[in-house]
Amino acid sequence: MTAGKLRLGVIGAGSWTVASHLPAFARHRDVLDFSIVNRRDPVMLEQIRSGFGFARATTNWEDVIEERLDIVLVASPAALHHAQARAALDSGAHVLCEKPFTVSAADAWDLDAHARALGRHLVVAFGWNYRPMVVEAQRLLAENGGIGELEHLAVYMASATRDLLTGSGTYLTADPTAAPRTETWMNPSLSGGGYGQAQLSHALGIAFGITGLRAAEVFAFLGHPGGSRVELHDALAVRFTNGSVGTIAGASNHPGARSGKHQVELRAIGSEGQLLLDLERELLWRHRAPSDDVSVPFESGAGRYECDGPVDAIVDLARGRGTNRSPAAVGARTVELLDAAYRSATSGRPEPVDLATGGAASGT
Repeated sequence: MTAGKLRLGVIGAGSWTVASHLPAFARHRDVLDFSIVNRRDPVMLEQIRSGFGFARATTNWEDVIEERLDIVLVASPAALHHAQARAALDSGAHVLCEKPFTVSAADAWDLDAHARALGRHLVVAFGWNYRPMVVEAQRLLAENGGIGELEHLAVYMASATRDLLTGSGTYLTADPTAAPRTETWMNPSLSGGGYGQAQLSHALGIAFGITGLRAAEVFAFLGHPGGSRVELHDALAVRFTNGSVGTIAGASNHPGARSGKHQVELRAIGSEGQLLLDLERELLWRHRAPSDDVSVPFESGAGRYECDGPVDAIVDLARGRGTNRSPAAVGARTVELLDAAYRSATSGRPEPVDLATGGAASGT
């Protein structure tokens, strides 16, 4: 260990970790020691260890915990996140957890409460929450009363995940040397679901991060074209705890559509105005009156997905500064909505969110 540096450990060095998280952490080498990395495949593990300069590599994730590190990245399959993130927090580490945050809503709120009780930072890897367009949208909703009391929220997301969720291919930005494992995305016992967990959780992270809403009841239809093992499409109707209502839709694009560009749109209507955030077309607009109609200009590419923000945040927070724009409570709100949605798709009726878990003490 280099004196004064923070010690970094990684649990689950999969395709996205290699393509995004590790290069982002590498930009902080002046304050980070790459201490230990974990992956099940020993051959690829050694390539990652040597390529990124980790001092140690292991196929056993508990070895990462035993190092008692400053920062731990948890990027394993979603069903493992709760146990691994909790163990990392108990060891004294600040944690960056890949999305989907957890499979169980109870597990998600448990991590939120546990991190706060220990005084540890827990950041969920919702990269869009740190992008300037989303940060500005949150400001427009907060300043001078925003658009008043929220009455309706519409969220739409579509992205090229048909191949990934049917096991016929991968995703556009996957690392070519570390292809994602099929079971991570197509085995519901590991993934918790299909498009809702894999992608729609991103849009929900934005929505809950900027509005502060919380779902109370969800009615869902899920689409399994061709008998797909996990759903490729989601259509949800939601009632929120403040009495407002909304619609949330997610869809798996065909490969190559819009050159692989994510389509993400949020429309909010409140008692005093309305807001549009369109990441595909780089549009951000808020209307409160003919004399108070604001369109914020952004350059081409401003809406693209990048996940540097959560990495920068966990490093800064571990150093006693910075802002967590994707805390565990936001992650927990995405999980509990999706949990209710999957229950609804099975029961064929609206399903409630367990509001006794989490709540106002967790904030947004």
